[in-house]
Parts: sequence; C-alpha cells; structure tokens
Amino acid sequence: MQGIWTTERIRAAEDRLLAVTPDGVLMRRAAFGLAVHAAEMLEDHTGSVSGRRVTLLVGSGNNGGDALWAGAFLRRRNVAVSAILLKPERAHGPGLAALKRSGGRIVSVEDGPQWISRADLVLDGIVGISARGPLRTDAAALLEHVSAPILAVDLPSGVDPDTGAVDGPAVVADRTVTFGALKPVHALAPASCGEIALVDIGLRPELGEPDLRRLDTADVAAAWPVPGPGDDKYSQGVVGVAAGSATYPGAAVLAAGAAVRATSGLVRYAGHAADVVRGHWPEVIATGSVTDAGRVQAWVVGPGIGTGHEGREVLRFVLGRGVPVCADADATTIIARSPDVLDARDPDTPLLLTPHAGEFERLMGSPPGADRVAAARAAARKYDAVVLLKGHCTVVAAPDGRVLVNTPRGSWLATAGSGDVLSGLAGALLAAGLDPWLAAGAAAHVHSLAGSLAADGAPTSASGILGAVSDAIRAVRSLVP
Repeated sequence: MQGIWTTERIRAAEDRLLAVTPDGVLMRRAAFGLAVHAAEMLEDHTGSVSGRRVTLLVGSGNNGGDALWAGAFLRRRNVAVSAILLKPERAHGPGLAALKRSGGRIVSVEDGPQWISRADLVLDGIVGISARGPLRTDAAALLEHVSAPILAVDLPSGVDPDTGAVDGPAVVADRTVTFGALKPVHALAPASCGEIALVDIGLRPELGEPDLRRLDTADVAAAWPVPGPGDDKYSQGVVGVAAGSATYPGAAVLAAGAAVRATSGLVRYAGHAADVVRGHWPEVIATGSVTDAGRVQAWVVGPGIGTGHEGREVLRFVLGRGVPVCADADATTIIARSPDVLDARDPDTPLLLTPHAGEFERLMGSPPGADRVAAARAAARKYDAVVLLKGHCTVVAAPDGRVLVNTPRGSWLATAGSGDVLSGLAGALLAAGLDPWLAAGAAAHVHSLAGSLAADGAPTSASGILGAVSDAIRAVRSLVP
C-alpha cells in the first residue's frame, strides 16, 4: 500500500531529518529532482531542453527556494530561466543567489506576464504545505497568462494540502513533484495535481505509520479472490442481493450482475425484480423475498428497494442474519430516518455503509464538507461501521481510524447506476471473507478501473461499467505470477 502523511507529520519528520543533515543539502536534493522532471517535461512538450524557456513563480519560503535552486540546475543545461518574485523581500536567500550566479533572470511582477506568455514551462513555487486558502490576487492574475504546461513544486498552490479543497483561484498543474512522501492533496485532488512524481530525499525513516493509505494494483491483485483446486461455489462466498423493485428493476440487475462478475461464488437475489434478474443472469438463484433466499455469507441491501415500510423490514431482516452487510442507497436513507433498524444488528457483525454526499448528510446531519477524510472517520465511529464515502475520490474509513483513499481514473463513474455496480462488487468480496475495509477499497479500485476501460475516452453507462468488470479484474490479476 502507498502511505500518505498529513502535512503536520511531514513537517515534523523534515525537522528531525534537517537536524542531522548539513544545511541546504535536502533542498538541493529536492531541487535537483525537480529540475530533472522539468527537463523531462520540456523534452516532451518541445522536443528539446537546451535553449528552451522556463519561468519560475516564486513565493516566500522553502517552495520558492526549491524552484530557485531548480532554476539554477536548469541553467546548467542551457535553459533560459526567469524568476518572478512575488515577495522579493522574503525570497529564499541561498536559492536566489544560486540562480543569479547561474545567469538566471529576475523579473518583476509587473513584467511577469510577458515572460510567462513566452515560457515553454512554468514552475509553480508560490506556496508550500504550510499555506491555506486560495491564491492572492497578484499570483492569480499571473496565472491568467500561462499557456505552457505547469510543474507544481510539492503541491499546486491554492489547493489545501490536507483536504484537497479548492476555495478560489488555484494552480491546475500538469505534473506535481513532491518530496519525501505523498501528502493528502496528492490523493484527494488529482485534477489539480496532474501526474504525481515522488522524489526521495531520505524522509521515509522519520515518518512512522501513515495517516492514510492507497491500494496499489498489486494489493488488489493479492486480495481479490480466485478459485483454487479445492474450491466450489459455496467455499468462494455466497452473497445475497436485496435490491430493486417492480418500478426500479435496473438496480437489481446491476448489483446482482456485479456480484456475479466479482467472484466465482454463488449469488442469491431476493426481491420484486426476481424475473428480470433471472432473465439477465440465469446463474443467479432468484426469489421474491429475503425470507426465502436461503443462507448467504454476506448481504447487499438497498439499491432501489424504496424507503417505506417494506424497505425497512427488508433491511431489518438482513441486519439480523449475523453476516456482513453492505448497506447502500435506500438502505442508508432508511438508517438515517429510522436508526432503530440497527437494533437488529449484532454489534460484532461487520457493516459497510456506502453513502454519496447527500446520503451522508442524512446519516450525519451535515454534509461531508471540505475535509472528507475527517467526515468519513466521524461517520465510521458513529455507526461502528466501515464507511465508503463516494465522490470523485472515494474515501474508505474504518471505526478504528484506518483510511483508504481511491484516486479515480477520470470522472467516468459519474453516471446513474454506477453505485449499484460498486455495491455488488463490495458485497461479493465481503462474502468471500475479506476484511470490510479492504473489501471496500478493493471494490472501489476495480470499479474505477472498469469505468475507465468502459469509457475508453467517451462517456459510458453503468451497464458499460458492469460489462468491463471482468476486464478490470483480469488487468489487476495480470500482476499475479
């Protein structure tokens, strides 16, 4: 798993490392890595490095220093470097001196637009991880003249480093080079960061356990259940799906279909859409009621079941079976409106809640807000459940404080019925015996990959995403020897 650390933890680790490292070594190490990536972007964008033009947007503090030192390194490759000092009186002294010695040009803010408009690459060294809030007016005005690719130093300026929130003018980078470790912004604000590159400066031994984690494809591959020589349909997990209705049969078809494609176990469907589900998925054992469904090892409940009396009774029955439950869509609304349904649940039985922002607000009484990680953690503690908070980036929080973040491949999942597919995937993994936190994270990973494969550059549908699930699992499993 990839570790992600908050800025407070990063600064503390940097202080410990700086105390045992000669002055300036870490900054020059970081800046050299930054210059390497800048040269690579110049080569990609223009076909060469020598003779190209780079403009540095330089704020106060260490991020500005990193940009200035990187500019000095680029001068060694015959790159024309100009630096716009947004706060000249607070510019990093050694970095500024190094750039001047190398022949770099210092440009006033007033003359900045003409240099920015000529640049082949712009380095964003405006603010660092200590800053909060949007860009100031002068910096935002300079960005309006940028037409070249932007390389952000550590993080795109104006984006909150711990939440990824954008409250006003901010940099949208083509690539972000960060140093020592990933910060929350890199997982939570992919559209602002662009491609992420990590430069090792020796910080890892000082960091300790990460605050957030992100699954690698290899993690998902290792966790995803596949049949072995001693398996049968029962040993691989039997999942029950209580979804859909006569009015909304599509939710049942999507959730059940995702469960079918997720593993090689058995899927039982219970609900008013039994005939429709049976018509789409003949391998599913479909009945009209949860009381007739038979034994399962996990339940998916909620998509399309309605929020009235019948839906409440279905949820109450499922929660009382003593098996893990993935409660999605209408089930989350029922829990919010009638929390007494949770009395049917054995406290030791795993529960996975999968709300989108509106459902989350119903569950918690307020929207997730800018800090979605803190919001998901709070909901996980309140309901003693794993909470998968849907959104552009999926946040999975466990009651013990563990958090997984799934960074998507574009926004292709923003389509009706996509969540039904996700719940079917998660339910099948619960039935296979995965830890609910890992099951939710692995399901989100494959779900987003399926969305990307189905879209292939054009909008897709939930049916398309479902159709790509097998290809997504196959791509993930290709990493297993």
